Parts: sequence; structure tokens; C-alpha cells
Amino acid sequence: MAFAAPIVSSLFSRFYRPFSTTSPVLSLTPETQARNMSATTEKATLAAGCFWGVEHLFRKHFGNGKGLLDAKVGYCGGNTSSPSYRAVCGGDTGHAEALQISYDSSIVSYRQLLEFFYRMHDASTMNRQGPDVGTQYRSAIFTHSDEQQKIAEEITEKVGKEWYKKPVSTQVVPAGQWWDAEEYHQLYLTKNPAGYECPAHYIRSFPPLSE
Repeated sequence: MAFAAPIVSSLFSRFYRPFSTTSPVLSLTPETQARNMSATTEKATLAAGCFWGVEHLFRKHFGNGKGLLDAKVGYCGGNTSSPSYRAVCGGDTGHAEALQISYDSSIVSYRQLLEFFYRMHDASTMNRQGPDVGTQYRSAIFTHSDEQQKIAEEITEKVGKEWYKKPVSTQVVPAGQWWDAEEYHQLYLTKNPAGYECPAHYIRSFPPLSE
């Protein structure tokens, strides 16, 4: 795939930026860690472009007792086994860079997570977030139950009608096999505060969706 100069520069910086070996302090309290096995623990898997920024924003917004129990970045939606970061960035594996979170549904609902998901990235662009272009950067909701599928389809339709005034590019599909990304990608922006962050990742001031 051919990229414009800014995109090449962006991709180059993602591959070759030096990585810190410092271990970060997680934003999860002992109390939230203990809830990991509770009856109210559920899972959500989302793709919204470069997974470093997606993880960072979800941890910042829902961490510290606000519902997020754990989060990890990885690859989903593809057709190859044990994909590497370099292979996924090549655009031929079918995988999307994604975030998988465990959350306490007694504190934050799936609907709230999805509304935030649509606020923090550009759902109008097909296979692109800012300068990051390719199917690995697509917008997608990978659902884990019929209920999640129904809620995701409903929220996605409302976002198109009420926020973008046209259908969005986001895929809503059942989750397939998940693959954890390499360890240096986990909590990347916590370990590397000056690391690459997609300019399309910021909180948009849309009005609340209708009930």
C-alpha cells in the first residue's frame, strides 16, 4: 500500500521509536482487582485506530474505580494465527488493532462504554484514523453476546443519525479469536508519555444520544 509522506513518517515513528523498560504503576486499585472475578464482570472488545491511544483514553476515563477492571491491547477480526505487530501493520492479516477491557457492569454499562468509544475517535472514516491508514485501523465493535450485538447496532445507528447525519463506517460483528499484542505495546503511552498518539483520538463534544 502506498502512503503519503506524513503517513510514512507516522508509521516509521511507530516502528522505530525507542521503548522504555520502566514498569508503570497500574491505575487499578486492589478493590477493582478483586472484582475481576465477580458476577458483574463483563468484557468489551473495541477497535478505533492505533491501540496505544485507545487504551490510554479508556484507562484515563474509566480507571480508578470508575468501572474499568483491566485492559489489554491486541489483535482481533483477522484470519491468521498468532499475528505479530509488523504483520498486522502490513495490512494483510485482516486483524484490527483493538482494545479488550474487563469492566464492572454495576458501575459502568456497555452503552456508556460504546458512547465513549464513539466520542473518542472518528467513526466517519473508512479504514483510517488521522494519518493511520489501513484495515488494521478500522473502527469496529467486536461483540461477545447477542445482547451486546443488539446494543451495539442500536447505538451505532443512533450515532449515525444524531451525530454524523449519515451511516458511520464502524463494523459491528461477533468477536472471533483474540491475540494479545506484544508486551511493549501494553500501557505504551504510560511507559512512553512522549510516544506517538493519533491526532484523531480526543473526546468530542456530541450531545447525549436519545433514549
